[in-house]
Amino acid sequence: MLPEGWKISKLGEISRITTGSTPPTKNESFYYGDILFITPADLGENKYVTQTERTLSSLGAECTRLIPKGSVLFSCIGTIGKIGINKEDSATNQQINSLFPNENNNSDFIYYSLILYKPSINNLASKQAVPIINKKTFSNVPILIPPLPEQKKIAAILSTWDRAIEGTEKLLANSQQQKKALMQQLLTGKKRLPGFTGEWKFTTLDSLTDQINNGLNYDSKTTSGLPVTRIETISLGKIDFSKIGYAPDNDKTRNFKLESGDILYSHINSIDHIGKVSYYNHEKDLYHGMNLLNIRTNKKNSSCYLYYIFQSHIGKKFAVTHAKSAVNQASISISDLKMFLLKMPPLPEQKTIAAVLSTADEEITAIEADLARLRQEKKALMQQLLTGKRRVKVD
Repeated sequence: MLPEGWKISKLGEISRITTGSTPPTKNESFYYGDILFITPADLGENKYVTQTERTLSSLGAECTRLIPKGSVLFSCIGTIGKIGINKEDSATNQQINSLFPNENNNSDFIYYSLILYKPSINNLASKQAVPIINKKTFSNVPILIPPLPEQKKIAAILSTWDRAIEGTEKLLANSQQQKKALMQQLLTGKKRLPGFTGEWKFTTLDSLTDQINNGLNYDSKTTSGLPVTRIETISLGKIDFSKIGYAPDNDKTRNFKLESGDILYSHINSIDHIGKVSYYNHEKDLYHGMNLLNIRTNKKNSSCYLYYIFQSHIGKKFAVTHAKSAVNQASISISDLKMFLLKMPPLPEQKTIAAVLSTADEEITAIEADLARLRQEKKALMQQLLTGKRRVKVD
């Protein structure tokens, strides 16, 4: 049963739909101008498209179709379902269908509706090497439509959530950048914390650790037993217990139990992920599986400080310069890792620096949690508002 005053309409009934095209790329004069030329690569990061990788001249625009500002953009070839709204008159390539609403419908409401209906729209794509939703099929997609004033009120509410999400994203980016700057200063000694003046000394990683070991070999198809690490376990730069494996519960496996402060190091991976690390300080038991090294720091040094060294530009530079490339992956040997030369402060300063960076990490984690909560709440609100399950008051 439809909400009172709502109706089901097809996209082609509530908007003018235009498919873009690409001016001949051999004519460079078509691409020197200030008219936005929107492709799927320009969609998805933000609601509004304000800049593009390529632009068109007036001559280039004559070879395609200009769409008015306020059109809703939906990619229908290749990567299906990237969405945005253009803030100025623009052109698009042939992968994008543009919807310009009629006078009884609102661009922002249609934008949010397409996000909600995107999974079902994506299912309409042809099953071939390059998925396609043709214009006719797209035009016949049905969506729920309330009266225009209610559309505008719903869009305004969801836009408020977008602004909160965008503000939190900026706060997260700033915090991450501040942490990066702190690491560059504190881990090199360019900036000393109050009360520390002791000399820093060069030493190899081997002299800082009790062990640098490979993990347990086990049958990766095992689905029960003791939890063990895999490469995927640290793919996000922290231990993800949803991406662990299992090994038999026996003495051999128990010999590989991780201790608090152990550093897991990815020494076999793609060149982009080689040298990725994670710090183990969990109450949950976990055992050291194959394809990761376990670096266990000795008592004369701070394992947390060493973890931040690996996470910093210092550790990343070492990983890239010492990785030996092979087909689809790279590797760093234990012997090379042991010879990693580091300039280390005395232990008290190590601990203080690690504490400062841990505080920065805690702030980032808190912001990430806020961002995840906002996104989830917006998703739930869209489900309620765009289906009429929850009605809004229109002034």
